[in-house]
Amino acid sequence: MSLAVETLPSVAPRPLRAAALLAVLGVVYGDIGTSPLYALKASLIHFSGVGTTRVEILGVLSLIFWALVLIVTVKYVFLVMRADNHGEGGILALMALAQRGTASTVMRAVLGLVGVGGACLFFGDGAITPAISVLSAVEGLQVVSPAFKSLVLPLSIVIIVALFAVQVRGTASIGRAFGPVMAVWFVILAAMGLFQIARNPGVLMAVSPHYAVAVCLDHGWLAFVTLGSVVLAVTGAEALYADMGHFGAQPIRLAWVFFVLPCLVINYFGQGALVMADPSALENPFYLMAPESLRLPLVALATAATVIASQALISGAFSVARQCMQMAFLPRMAVLHTSSSEEGQIYVPQVNTALLIGVLILVLAFRSSDALASAYGIAVTGTFLCTCVLAMVAFRRQFGWPRVLAAGVFGFFFAVDLVFFAANALKIPEGGWVPLLLGVGLMAMMTSWNRGRELMLARWKQDSLPLASFLARLPQSRTIRVPGMAVFLTGNPDYVPAALLHNLKHNKVLHERVLFVTVQNMDTPQAPSDERVEVSELAPNVHRVVLRYGFMESPNIPRALEDLAAHGVAYNPMQASFFLGREVLVRAMVPKLPAWRLFLFLFMARNAVPATEFFRIPSDRVVELGVRVAI
Repeated sequence: MSLAVETLPSVAPRPLRAAALLAVLGVVYGDIGTSPLYALKASLIHFSGVGTTRVEILGVLSLIFWALVLIVTVKYVFLVMRADNHGEGGILALMALAQRGTASTVMRAVLGLVGVGGACLFFGDGAITPAISVLSAVEGLQVVSPAFKSLVLPLSIVIIVALFAVQVRGTASIGRAFGPVMAVWFVILAAMGLFQIARNPGVLMAVSPHYAVAVCLDHGWLAFVTLGSVVLAVTGAEALYADMGHFGAQPIRLAWVFFVLPCLVINYFGQGALVMADPSALENPFYLMAPESLRLPLVALATAATVIASQALISGAFSVARQCMQMAFLPRMAVLHTSSSEEGQIYVPQVNTALLIGVLILVLAFRSSDALASAYGIAVTGTFLCTCVLAMVAFRRQFGWPRVLAAGVFGFFFAVDLVFFAANALKIPEGGWVPLLLGVGLMAMMTSWNRGRELMLARWKQDSLPLASFLARLPQSRTIRVPGMAVFLTGNPDYVPAALLHNLKHNKVLHERVLFVTVQNMDTPQAPSDERVEVSELAPNVHRVVLRYGFMESPNIPRALEDLAAHGVAYNPMQASFFLGREVLVRAMVPKLPAWRLFLFLFMARNAVPATEFFRIPSDRVVELGVRVAI
């Protein structure tokens, strides 16, 4: 059976300004821009046992160069970034896009698992990036003077704690400095590299893929192991796609092709030229490229760049967490808006605390960037694989690509990513288990929460009364109507909310005006303004209100209800009382969830933010009635 190809809605291009290009440098390219601190060193160190000769250096440089070209430039910049979900990017947006063009329920569930798996690995990456980035920058003090070695670990911890402590203030106040700092950083990268290349221009021969092939053929297994470190040069590629909604595709593409990519390649080649001339420089080729008198200022600049890189990833983790909440894969958590003008600038305290604890544990456990490099990469390559699968489906269904073309193009990139993933899998005993453990743990929590919510809704539906039957009998009932408006929140607009039944049972009254409010999440970033509120009259002074929100939005029920006047419904917030059912979850006689899933679900339910806080309902206008639910 053929499926009609759905045309993606066009997003109006944003006007391109120099400020946008500068902002892109600060937010999008922080992670991949700090990879030169450790990527080449971690890759070449594998050959130290057999001798790091000119052939090995050119081969590793060629591998890094072509990884940047194939994975970042071709796959992400020119292909995946075409798949925008109403202007938004990121793996969850891509998942929604792939699911939208899929009719099979089973296939939609599989794509959902792939997307959630990629998001979980992203969180694992989010814990490692600040740790390895800050450590690698501060370790430059050891190059300035060995006497500073004892300061590396405590200073790194202080910087990390300070970084997470200021998250509550948001990025608006310091965001303006991000772009200029990163612009200076990339210029310094290129200047350092050019100086070394001028002394040994033969290093430019690494542009030829012949050297990448040669080092793989000559060293076989050792070259395969090296690929696990080569991938460090492309960490942060997912950020290009994830941040597309903030800046648009054009400035991200232009900044990469004409500025960031050349600066990175020049710096990597400059490091290679230095190691060719002086093999002992492999100890820390990045800092040893700089003149001795400039190394201390370079440490300060590198530290600032790594803090910016970490900041961008932490902000991304907040956004992904909110998307997971909206898609019912995480329980409600507090979402604080840190900007009055930018809706996307948010702070999630629980995620911030969890990331801080995770980063500090990693720093104290691994104690150096070299040791952390063994844990880095597997989460990144796992996300690459998930993106390939979702992009293959999205381009086939949404863009109408022929099956052979979609499978051929993204099958090729899947094979490349699979090789990198397999190479990183060798690091599992050395520390690669850390992001995998984080990813598997988060996957178990997210799927348990999603399944538990489904069972709760099914049980609630089973015990509830159809709304149509209730309203039909309401005129004949002896229910006393009292002045005011009652707002009942319900997950299913076709059934009577449990809070209403309990209110009638205990108080034996019903307000003169009643609103049944249902919040629905859409698979688009923002709900269109004309679809935000849907009102239908069920009976005299009884209305059903459906509020729709996109996965990049935070619900605000009182604000949305203020727009009811446009739909002919008088709403006075001072006369409205909100009735909510507080679910008391208990274990059923025959649980429908395995014991470990039930434990996770009940734990997350107990620690979820109350609906009043999540939906921004004034606490003094709320009446909560307990509802016992057995699952």
